[in-house]
Amino acid sequence: MKAALIAALLCVLPALAQTPAAPPAQEAPQARPRVQILTSYGPVVVELEPALAPKTVANFLRYVKEGHYAGTIFHRVIAGFMIQGGGMLPDLTEKPCHEPIPNEAAPAFQGGLRNTRGTIAMARTEDPGSAAAQFYINTADNAALDYKDPSAAGAGYCVFGRVVSGMEAVDKIEKVNTIMRKGMQNVPEYAVRIKSAEVVAAP
Repeated sequence: MKAALIAALLCVLPALAQTPAAPPAQEAPQARPRVQILTSYGPVVVELEPALAPKTVANFLRYVKEGHYAGTIFHRVIAGFMIQGGGMLPDLTEKPCHEPIPNEAAPAFQGGLRNTRGTIAMARTEDPGSAAAQFYINTADNAALDYKDPSAAGAGYCVFGRVVSGMEAVDKIEKVNTIMRKGMQNVPEYAVRIKSAEVVAAP
């Protein structure tokens, strides 16, 4: 009986040895959320890149979900360059916002995001870590805004998504007449409003 048991085990062991190991578990790719920015010139839908700029995307979505962008304007418009908004009211007072976020321009750039036409990026001051609520949409390829090096001058501006529909509205906004108002240049003569911003499902 002992011999029979050993023989049975010898028959099973080769089969066990040939059983393929389970493949290592892979992380599911991060979903790319979409946000519709409804402007007075029509809707603009942007698709975001949380895998490449996680803190920036989370920050933007926080403002979207809080309703921060409703009632703000595109307060800086430069033809052949970009349109900037999301932080000021029609009277050019700045809307209160949360603490600024770290600049993720370097990892975003290394992941393939560039300041090319149709991309959305964070606006900031000369301080690389000063971005809060304001964003801009590139209306041209603006390589000068990309990450170059860790210095303040080369830190770049963080791209975190791209326009997937409504670029025609962006192009209309880019062509509005601008004036100087309250010491600010390139302000649209007539307010270009953001009526709302909300997360939408991908088609």
